[in-house]
Amino acid sequence: MTASAEEPVATVRMSWEDVCARRLGRHALSVPSTEGCVQVAAGMGGVHAQVMTAAELGIGLRVDGATRADVRRALWEERSLVKAHGPRGTVHVLPARDLPMWVGALSALAPAPSPFQDGVRMTAEQTEEVVAAIAAAVDEADLTVDELTEAVVERTGPWAGDLVMPAFQTLWPRWRQAMAQAGQRGAMCFGPVRGRKVTYSSPRRLHPGFQPAPADAALAWLVRSYLHAYGPSTPARFAHWLNAPAGWAADLFETLDLERVEVEGTRAWVAAGDTEAPLDAPRGVRLLPYFDVYAYRVGNQPPELLYPGRAAERALRGNFQLLLVDGVVAGLWHQRRSGRRVDVTAEPLVPLTKAQHTDLEEQVERVAHVLEATKITFTLGPVTVGGHA
Repeated sequence: MTASAEEPVATVRMSWEDVCARRLGRHALSVPSTEGCVQVAAGMGGVHAQVMTAAELGIGLRVDGATRADVRRALWEERSLVKAHGPRGTVHVLPARDLPMWVGALSALAPAPSPFQDGVRMTAEQTEEVVAAIAAAVDEADLTVDELTEAVVERTGPWAGDLVMPAFQTLWPRWRQAMAQAGQRGAMCFGPVRGRKVTYSSPRRLHPGFQPAPADAALAWLVRSYLHAYGPSTPARFAHWLNAPAGWAADLFETLDLERVEVEGTRAWVAAGDTEAPLDAPRGVRLLPYFDVYAYRVGNQPPELLYPGRAAERALRGNFQLLLVDGVVAGLWHQRRSGRRVDVTAEPLVPLTKAQHTDLEEQVERVAHVLEATKITFTLGPVTVGGHA
């Protein structure tokens, strides 16, 4: 097996430029995809969706001719996408066809240590009660968080509704500590928005026949999917992406059919036989929306190569919208929407050629198209807002 430390030195060598070109292609950033929203979400290893409008923009920019309406249709009408808890317990948009594999893999992970103190933290037994209560409640209907609180308390007891969990300058009921775990275990996913309120649903109701895949097969699939999107990579980087123990990830890599390669003198891994890199160097300017930074930064390492020069000082900390030039971070951008109007400001941190200026203008037009704006203003200048403003 090829991932073993005893194997001979890798013969396949890649440059950082090769890796950038490969990742841009697989994330549908070099050329927009003609295969639709599902293939884009799969190629990215899931799309961060803590803010749904950012996920709509992130997918839409990668699909040829798409708008946010196409993403919403895939989610809520076609059901080919699903909004669920993914890696790191964060909200992601995933291909519905892949949900059994995601749940099978994430269910196999040991729960992360609780950040809450005694008196707030739930016991393992309470967590199991809450997860079962959530599954039973959403199996009957889509529920808002307030409705789900009532249903969970009714099924478990008043302790689950105690307002003890610090969150966003307020206190949430105790049971909400288990939401991410319930999502990762397939007890719930997200339902369609009701007015301005998020709802929670059952993957078994929304996707008849849903059943988590066996853990071993699902974990092997998850590693391959990660390496397809972000490889070549290492067990430590995979562990960081997944928020899992590095030692566990190293042991998992040892059990799989992986191939070692060398990137600029550093060992890394890909799925066996997946050593192809595009012939053309990474070229062009691309705009990544909020939370796309997590996929691009958490998955793409090391940061000193991804954030060269001023980018490390200006954009590495915080959830900024990123401007990429030839696959690396080379600026920031910001959008402000008002009805059908969108105002875009871009702050390149490197001089742009005439061709790169043209690329940037085309990207701004794509942003407006995806957001279904009818009026655009575009300014080159400093981005004065903080991350995720």
